[in-house]
Amino acid sequence: MIVAAAVIGPQNQPLYLATFVGEDDAARLSTAVHCSLDAVEERVGAGLRGTAPGDAPDAYMGLLATEGELRLYGYATNTRSKLVLAVDDPVIKDDELRAIFRRMHAALVDALSNPFYQQGTPLTSPRFDASVRTIATALGAS
Repeated sequence: MIVAAAVIGPQNQPLYLATFVGEDDAARLSTAVHCSLDAVEERVGAGLRGTAPGDAPDAYMGLLATEGELRLYGYATNTRSKLVLAVDDPVIKDDELRAIFRRMHAALVDALSNPFYQQGTPLTSPRFDASVRTIATALGAS
């Protein structure tokens, strides 16, 4: 189901990428993730995150892009970091994706709160990596 999970920093710098497929596909997935960031920037810039005036913005961005059999979904945090999932299951529900993103966001907050983490550098925390892999496996990583 989930074939890749990524965290992109506020200045669109890659902070983390986990792929759950062969090494041959890792570069293709990395490119697909970065191409999907244009859709995130458009939605955030157009103010499409909130549902009505005065409502809190919705962090879940929904479907960002498709590339062949892959569907890329996004989530934007208040700190302008982005979470992107590449999924190869066409029938995954938005509620499931929202729950996955919330769990990933919680793991990200935990990792970024580490006093030894330097902001803007790649996330190399084994604990964060294990959390993301557990979350992806719970849905059924390919």
